[in-house]
Amino acid sequence: MKVLLTGGSGQLGRALRSTLAELGDVVAPPRVEFDLGQALSLTGKLDALAPDLIVNAAAYTAVDAAETDVAAARAVNAESVAVIARWAAAHDVPLVHYSTDYVFDGALCRPYRESDTPAPLNVYGATKLEGEEAVLESGARALLLRTSWVYGPNDGNFLATMLRLMAERSELSAVADQVGAPTDTGLIARASVAALRQCLESGAGWGLYHLAAAGETSWYGYAVEIARQAPSRGFALQCVPDAIRPIASRDWPASARRPANSRLDCSLFSATFGLTLPCWRQRLAEVLDQLAESHHDAT
Repeated sequence: MKVLLTGGSGQLGRALRSTLAELGDVVAPPRVEFDLGQALSLTGKLDALAPDLIVNAAAYTAVDAAETDVAAARAVNAESVAVIARWAAAHDVPLVHYSTDYVFDGALCRPYRESDTPAPLNVYGATKLEGEEAVLESGARALLLRTSWVYGPNDGNFLATMLRLMAERSELSAVADQVGAPTDTGLIARASVAALRQCLESGAGWGLYHLAAAGETSWYGYAVEIARQAPSRGFALQCVPDAIRPIASRDWPASARRPANSRLDCSLFSATFGLTLPCWRQRLAEVLDQLAESHHDAT
């Protein structure tokens, strides 16, 4: 099987590369060769690549920048997704596409279900919702997976930022009135490929699902847990858990509004595929172990 992976250099794409290799040969062209910012060029490129499976892990994820860079966000998150989905449907090629908790406004007092009506608060969420709608309307055999608060053992995410700041500063602030589940890329990759295997083997199970780690916390609680767990793995931090100050969203400067409730109800995913999703704290410990090992190997 020839697997086309878009966004292969991103944090989720890097986690997916090795996991998808279990299914066949993974082709992950760089952006210069397969640019989701240029939707009109993609049909010809898909024809030339002729994949047997498409996994779209590419996205415009700069949430604040998207507020003013609307055209670029829409091109990557919606227009190109529509082209890919239509091609997949026309050629009967399965598609895996990732979306976000930011399609919701966070007003509910419970975790969001797949059946809840989206109402994005920002451009990023709106363009991701447009991408979802394009996939569903295409008729392609698709796994559409919404996840939340994504991070991994690499730079460019909350964990990496906190570890850096905690090593430099003795005090920090973190938002305490937004709640969700930090979800690492390793969990997303393994769970989505396990679900995909079942869909390919049975011919059933395609559709929209929520996929996130179990449990919940705030950004403040997440930061405190990082400060609690990291020192035992050899990270030299100046900031201890008690030195982290909880603040409100209004006190954190940001161009885009974020949902207060980013919790996702993942019971449909677990029931359909028989997969138990681990707690975010457990997964954080495993990612910190990976980071500690890589730092040790680098020295």
